Amino acid sequence: MVALSLVRRAKSRLAAGVAGSGTSAAVWQIGDIQVELRRSARRRTLGLQVKEGRATAHAPASMSETKIRAFLELKRDWLTRHVRSQQATSAVQRGVHLGDSWQFLGETLLLQADSAAKKPYRLVGTLYLPPQNWQKHLQAWVSREVLPLYTELVTSYAEQLGARAKLGKVRVSATRSRWGSCTATGDIRLHWALSRAPLEVLRYVALHEAAHLLELNHSPRYWAHVKRIMPEHANYRAWLRQHGRELLLEE
Repeated sequence: MVALSLVRRAKSRLAAGVAGSGTSAAVWQIGDIQVELRRSARRRTLGLQVKEGRATAHAPASMSETKIRAFLELKRDWLTRHVRSQQATSAVQRGVHLGDSWQFLGETLLLQADSAAKKPYRLVGTLYLPPQNWQKHLQAWVSREVLPLYTELVTSYAEQLGARAKLGKVRVSATRSRWGSCTATGDIRLHWALSRAPLEVLRYVALHEAAHLLELNHSPRYWAHVKRIMPEHANYRAWLRQHGRELLLEE
């Protein structure tokens, strides 16, 4: 497990604001997620909350550091999944403009214009785009970049399902009517905008289409294949129903 370390104290104004009420605050690091630890003399139980992409642990003032660490380590996967999901949702809820951040396969890129560029190029965490028709350039760049990962995901799930021999070609789609498709000949398409979704959602759609290699329908037998590989798939399906339209660029 990833060990926790106390990386910094909360800002002095936060500490000052709660000092009189018997409450203290600090920030802990668990993996690549920061958790604000708030202690209170009035609190009797240990709890964890994720709101607007930020994690907060509430603990009694007398609780040992060891016990808090063990609790957060136990919740590490849950914590990472919910923080990343909420951060991704927040990032795509509004229209996208040059100068904004862009979620891409679990990373955050800064979109910047380069009037001298003829095609998009990436330097570390910044994606530079020709300013004219930049949305089309962005979509084309994403479509090229995601294909290797899309192919890897679909192929992996096809193998886990025992359907590798039935898999045809994997392609990237841009239709506004569906997130993925599987043909009778085994060709699978995944939408380019899924690269903006939480990675768990992308994996779910890849599995969803790979399972159609065995059942070209949505029968109970089909869903049994999906559930066998991803028991929690309903969570990602629900996220896509609620937030899917937010992944698309405005036309």
